[in-house]
Amino acid sequence: MDIIKNFHQLARSRKRTIIFPEGEEPRIQKAALHLAGKNYLHPILIGNPEKLYDHDPGLKDIEVIQPEQSEQYPAWTEQFYQMRKHKNMTVEQAAEHLKNPLYFGAFMVREGLADGAVAGSVNTTGDVLRAAIQVIGLAPQVTVVSSSFIMVMPSGEIFTFADCAVIPEPDPDQLASIAISSAETHRKLVGTEPSVAMLSFSTKGSAQHPRTEKIVAATRLVQTKAAALKIDGELQFDAAYVASVGERKAPDSPVAGKANVFIFPDLDSGNISYKIAQRLGGAEAIGPVIQGLAKPYNDLSRGCSVDDVINVACICAILA
Repeated sequence: MDIIKNFHQLARSRKRTIIFPEGEEPRIQKAALHLAGKNYLHPILIGNPEKLYDHDPGLKDIEVIQPEQSEQYPAWTEQFYQMRKHKNMTVEQAAEHLKNPLYFGAFMVREGLADGAVAGSVNTTGDVLRAAIQVIGLAPQVTVVSSSFIMVMPSGEIFTFADCAVIPEPDPDQLASIAISSAETHRKLVGTEPSVAMLSFSTKGSAQHPRTEKIVAATRLVQTKAAALKIDGELQFDAAYVASVGERKAPDSPVAGKANVFIFPDLDSGNISYKIAQRLGGAEAIGPVIQGLAKPYNDLSRGCSVDDVINVACICAILA
């Protein structure tokens, strides 16, 4: 299965509108032209139309919006002020925020004028997530924004690893939220039903420690919040992945030996594990995929290529 090609095909079938707040970045412009040309999605760029069209006349076929020139700008400024005045934000500060393409793009998504947003080629992850959280907010039953990686193994197996990029030391509630979000990401992007393993150095009480108790507590929270989700923990990785080991260590588990979504107890273990799988195991790591928002706002690496932008935009369209 060529999962990237599958992402492109799925995006084309969705016919979504994706906003690119960093529209004046050349990599974003090239990606937008490709996405529109292949009919993967309808891109909208934020930037100065005159500057963009002078730079590349081909961009005249791409919709470009300049925040302060938009008819929505005054109303959204007032709306953002009302949303943030409890944080002592003034109307003037709200107006300045809405001039920022990251915030204006988030409002485009919030108000349904775009299905999702992609940024991060020139802005930090922190700046992208701050705008997304403040404007779009979190999805139901989710308490934290997190990330996941789609891991494509040389064998063709596809797994989801989380969290590998955002939350350093999740508490039980955050860990439960990560699990719920990751299961949904896996379902939408991989197309198979998630079977979630809450990973630990212990399997079903084989070791007693506050760290294992955290995993057990998080698992119970997920079972309460998302009762239909197939999940179990605490499980060691071999018990979660290898059928024969799962049968020995957790014979009554609905997940042991057949997990496809692996939730790590902290960012250390998650980040280290996906990079070991990538560098030593030859896995293709697709991500990070930002998850947990009410509507998708995906992050890019500032070192991203045009192909990276295209692929993340297609993922954003699928998640929408």
